[in-house]
Amino acid sequence: MRNLKRFLTGVCMAALLTTMAGPVKIMAEDASGITSEAPVSAENGSASRAAGAIIVKSEENRVPTFKAGEAKVWKLTIHNNSGDSLANVVIAPMMGDTNDEWPFKTEYQSYERTIEEIPAGGYAPVEFEFVQREDVTTARHTIQFYVTSDTVQPVSQRFYVNTTAKPEEKPEPPKDNIPPQAPDIDSPSIGDGMDLISSDAGGFSNGGVSGGGSESGGAVSVPRVIVTGFSTDPAEVRAGSNFTLTIHLRNTSKSSKVSNMLFDLSSPSEGTDEQTTAPAFLPSSGSSSIYLDGIKANGTADISIQLNAKADLLQKPYSVELSMKYEDKDGGSVDAASSLSIPVKQDARFEFSDFEISPDSISVGDEANVMCNLYNLGRIKLYNVKAAFEGTCIEKEEVFLGNVESGTSASIDAMLEGAQATEGPAKVTMTVSYEDEAGTVSTVTKDLQLTVMESMETDMMMTDMEMIEEESGFPVVLAGAAAAVVLVIIIIVVVIKKRRKRQRLNEEEELLDELDRPSEDER
Repeated sequence: MRNLKRFLTGVCMAALLTTMAGPVKIMAEDASGITSEAPVSAENGSASRAAGAIIVKSEENRVPTFKAGEAKVWKLTIHNNSGDSLANVVIAPMMGDTNDEWPFKTEYQSYERTIEEIPAGGYAPVEFEFVQREDVTTARHTIQFYVTSDTVQPVSQRFYVNTTAKPEEKPEPPKDNIPPQAPDIDSPSIGDGMDLISSDAGGFSNGGVSGGGSESGGAVSVPRVIVTGFSTDPAEVRAGSNFTLTIHLRNTSKSSKVSNMLFDLSSPSEGTDEQTTAPAFLPSSGSSSIYLDGIKANGTADISIQLNAKADLLQKPYSVELSMKYEDKDGGSVDAASSLSIPVKQDARFEFSDFEISPDSISVGDEANVMCNLYNLGRIKLYNVKAAFEGTCIEKEEVFLGNVESGTSASIDAMLEGAQATEGPAKVTMTVSYEDEAGTVSTVTKDLQLTVMESMETDMMMTDMEMIEEESGFPVVLAGAAAAVVLVIIIIVVVIKKRRKRQRLNEEEELLDELDRPSEDER
């Protein structure tokens, strides 16, 4: 009986131990914060402490942008994940051997920083102040930091920085220095605004007169015809287009009429070779000569001509010489000349290459590298070119390209950080702005597609948590089966006990019966 009880007790204990026993695992966390399973062993524990013992992070996830000649502080943090306190932690940037590797001014022999102690699981902030060299172009550079300590192996960490080229100064537009002429008889007094030269907005200048007859009383007086202004239609003359030039004239003589007037326009030749050399302005039809009957004394008149601006003209003012021949009231021939300065505008013409997006799908908080080229196909220089990236799914990012010469290209390289998850590809708009020589700002846009997903780190952490809950949860099926086994065993024990008790009672009754039989016989 005792042996049977011992056997049943052993069976129950074995069932309970089978139910409660399970695999034992340790969740090890790596440097990125994502957990992974690791078996329990002293050897593996030391290995995990060695990997990722020191991690260097930038205080801001955004790539720092430096400008030429400006000092900027870069804040980093050193994290101690070794499990032990670290002493004499030294961090220093790798300055390289060439200017291409180090875009900053080298003001010190070493930029290393020393931290006496970082406790286990703690971190320490560190700051570096760098000044970008003025000869550095707009580009992206890789800066590597080296970290050492007394107790762990040295580690290195790379970071990206953006540099911005120094803006070029705009050249001063040329000025036509035409000395003013001394006023002749019957000429307007100084201050009437008859002579005006402006290189930006155009202008005019009047020359002297020669010839002429005599008026009453024998006093010599030459009637003078001057230019008081001009206008163009359209107001802005574009290279390669036709325009109407209207010149405003005035006879300054208060007593003499001029007549039989002949005007001729001529402009300087422009071009780089014999095949392309031609006058800057040519009549769109007919000749460059204009005839006018006359202008009365102290009177005004206008003359007009249709001209064509040469297609390859640079954006600047061009001079036009106006020669005049007319007769005074006595029939004397008079020659005069004036100059006009007509500004010509060139339309900016450029194209963009296709976007290169790497990767084209990111998570919230991650960055995608977007690159394309700007090709300046026009004949004007683009000043202060900037590219701004905007969209609901990203953080706004701006890239300064500087000045782009005619016939050259510039690279647009931006790091776009995901800000909000999207359902499939979402639109991101790149807006490029630039200035002309007059400082007028123009913009052009181009769209790209970028997919932003939920943070993969969050999803993986949630998945790991679910796995941990499933592993640490009580196995209901095994527990139920074990309970059923125990219940069956208990029932069997109770039944066996009852049967044995009943059998023992029957044996006792039979024994009593046998003992009673001899006494009856004796009676």
